[in-house]
Amino acid sequence: MTVEVRTSRDRDEFSRALYGIWQYFSAPPSDEQLDRWLSWVGLERMHAALDDGEIVGGAGSISFELSVPGGSLPCAGVTVVGVYPTHRRRGVMRELMRAQLDDAHARAEPLAALWASEETIYGRFGFGMASWVGEIELRRESGGFARPVERRGSVRFVEPDEAAQLFPPLWEALRVQRPGMFSRTPDWWKTRSLRTPDEEKAKPRRYAVVEADGEVWAYAIYKVDPGFEAGVSTSTLEVVEAIGADPQATAELWRFLLDIDLTATMKVRLVPPDHPLFVLLANPRRARYRMGDGVWIRLVDVGTALSGRAYLGGGSVVVELRDEFCPWNAGRWRVGDGRSERTNEAAELALDADALGAAYLGAISFAQLRDGLRVEELVEGAVTRADAIFGWRPMPWCPEIF
Repeated sequence: MTVEVRTSRDRDEFSRALYGIWQYFSAPPSDEQLDRWLSWVGLERMHAALDDGEIVGGAGSISFELSVPGGSLPCAGVTVVGVYPTHRRRGVMRELMRAQLDDAHARAEPLAALWASEETIYGRFGFGMASWVGEIELRRESGGFARPVERRGSVRFVEPDEAAQLFPPLWEALRVQRPGMFSRTPDWWKTRSLRTPDEEKAKPRRYAVVEADGEVWAYAIYKVDPGFEAGVSTSTLEVVEAIGADPQATAELWRFLLDIDLTATMKVRLVPPDHPLFVLLANPRRARYRMGDGVWIRLVDVGTALSGRAYLGGGSVVVELRDEFCPWNAGRWRVGDGRSERTNEAAELALDADALGAAYLGAISFAQLRDGLRVEELVEGAVTRADAIFGWRPMPWCPEIF
């Protein structure tokens, strides 16, 4: 079988390429859903795989800036990747990813990022698991804080139009602090972050801000799934997003959310392991935290990607990079002293592209990768030195799946 991969030419081809993944979760996209995906991805970034003229798969990507340690870089946000079940295990996915990464390289996007629906797929294309997130399920009676919080702000509800003005500055402020977060356009805020999806209209999203001294300190997006049993509330409050400008604002925001009446259980997704809520709570084990993989990273242009982030430790380390899928990256790289460059010096570490992607944001250490047989330490002490150079806090966090 010979597969042709090209960008979608019109709305119909875009829809059929999108259906490569959509069919596994839902009916074909409605006109409204299709309009939104066209606005986010565009025809020119939706690749279609064709077999004898028929579309059998698709892969899209979104152009945005991704926060990295100490900076921000252009990134291809890989999304809606799927192959029709009639053409599985025939190399269609490989051809789609080939086209995607070649396109990102041509656009001078040094990074690609994605959320993996199946974690076994993307390592072979050089993506590494680069962050952790988890889920919380907390009973209301276990929501007490370890120390009382003296409140300085006040909370009020806002409508989406006002939220579109108030929320973005807080998101951008967090992007400066946290690697792994993507930039949001005004259209993204309007049509994605601040829109109640059709399937949620019976349980609409609510938007709240914490204000103090005339400034917006924090915001929350949440929804309630109501219920009663034997006259007692069984309602679940699901926190979609909760962002604070500083520790005080964050504490006051979570105190508000945890105190909402007629809530039996609070659920939160995409919580990083170093979230302050875990030490705010008096009973953090009751949060029943279940951790899994977050954003995966692929270095499309290694030199630009490594030079575009900051490093905490001094010194340098020389790595031998193996990259069969993007061979322009392969070779020896000296990293340190705030930059990266090709070198002929002897390698101290050897690793594949997916391992470098895993270490890039600072959540996965080279020591972990070595112990997991993903990094070869060629010179004693090189792993310790690499961790001192690449390590970063706070940990990377992407609060939304794209």
